[in-house]
Amino acid sequence: MQEHILIIDDDSDILELLEYTLNSAGYDVIGFLNTKHVREVIAQEKIDLILMDRSLPDIEGSLYIEMLRNKNIDIPVIFLSAKDSQDDIKSGFLKGADDYITKPFDTEELLLRIKAVLKRCNKESMSVDAEIIYKDMQLNLNMQSVTINSQKIDLTKLESALLKLLIKNRGKVLDREYLLKHAWKTSDSIHKKTVNVAIKRLKEKIDPNQNKEYIKTVRGIGYLMS
Repeated sequence: MQEHILIIDDDSDILELLEYTLNSAGYDVIGFLNTKHVREVIAQEKIDLILMDRSLPDIEGSLYIEMLRNKNIDIPVIFLSAKDSQDDIKSGFLKGADDYITKPFDTEELLLRIKAVLKRCNKESMSVDAEIIYKDMQLNLNMQSVTINSQKIDLTKLESALLKLLIKNRGKVLDREYLLKHAWKTSDSIHKKTVNVAIKRLKEKIDPNQNKEYIKTVRGIGYLMS
């Protein structure tokens, strides 16, 4: 399965070099010059690794990663920064880095470090809660897919998180506030109608003929998987 790397660097030349290098190495890459849309992408897509600059126009990069860690977002992070003092490197690790590379960097070393971090973190995630069975549905959290009647259906990271929550809380009505907090990891800046749209897309994927009714809408409250 292709691994997805998110890059945030305000230097457009470095960003372009990183995108080219990682794409050539077989990774799927999403690049940003600032953090404006990062939370949205993390919530909706499967991101395996973040490459983060520290000197960004909108926020210091290590503070942003510390904020993600405080929201229980544990995606592996490698800082790629010109801040190269021992104190800078120590503070980077203390704020949530899995590795720290100083600029200028060697692209071959970068690729080796990326591979090492991904390998280590993938081993850790494979051992935790990898598969959930519900009725005729087999949810694979590592592959972010669900198999129904031998048919594999690919899910986004958000859809996988929503389905996991609904299955694990089957028999309970989950309101939109709960789903925002546990699937999006926030309830501050995302409109509750976003939940409706996401659930609708999930329903269309797992029940395209609308004859199984895995997920029931409880009007005015939320959603139920019985």
